[in-house]
Amino acid sequence: MSQKKIADLFNFTGKTVVVTGGANGIGYGIARRFVEAGANVVISDINEGVGIAKTEALESEFGTKTLFVKTDVSSEEDVKALVEKTRETFGSLDVMINNAGIFPTSPVLTMEVGFWDKVQAVNGRGVFLGCREAAKVMVEQGSGAIINIASIDALHPSMVGLAAYDNSKHGVWGFTKNLALELAPHKIRVNAIAPGGVATEGVAAMSSGAPSMTDEQMKAFLSAIPMGRYAEPDEMATVALFLASDAANYMTGSIVVADGGSLIA
Repeated sequence: MSQKKIADLFNFTGKTVVVTGGANGIGYGIARRFVEAGANVVISDINEGVGIAKTEALESEFGTKTLFVKTDVSSEEDVKALVEKTRETFGSLDVMINNAGIFPTSPVLTMEVGFWDKVQAVNGRGVFLGCREAAKVMVEQGSGAIINIASIDALHPSMVGLAAYDNSKHGVWGFTKNLALELAPHKIRVNAIAPGGVATEGVAAMSSGAPSMTDEQMKAFLSAIPMGRYAEPDEMATVALFLASDAANYMTGSIVVADGGSLIA
């Protein structure tokens, strides 16, 4: 097998990448890096106003075609429409980044069923639907890469109140491994990223109107990171770029932990 040059390994010119939850935080960081790498990028998000603005900003900065598709990832109809619109616009789907997720907090003893169901629907069903619909296209193409954004909470709980979130992220990691087995014969790689604390809009204001972490909880979480800081979204984006690239051709069913050392503390 001939070796590619470093620049070629990370060249996504002509490739199409979908990023769910791509209007903010980790998702936008990922979208931006793939645009920079030459890819046709589809930003999918439920926040239409912000999503359109970010898409236009990327097109202006890089001069490339970038598409926004409003999507509720828990909706089968929406996810199918996202993949179909991607295919209609760019002709292929080469990399699927299932990033959309929510992380509201609630102790189990006072948690309502609706709260639990909402977290599982977005974080669990959303990943399943994104993977399934993308994989259908990739099987036809005979290649592709899927990256699911899990969490260090898929491996170890970080705080009380995130039980519903932790359940969903354990599911994402288990699902990633099993899907990797299923799709390996089709030359489709499936991997996951387990971020630790990342400085995103969602950290400052928890989603879905749920209560935010208290200042004390935030300080305790930060103090448990050996590197002493939260990650920037771009530090997750470069991991995604690696996993989607030919540099990771022999990786599937793997999880890359990027947590500033939290799990070894």
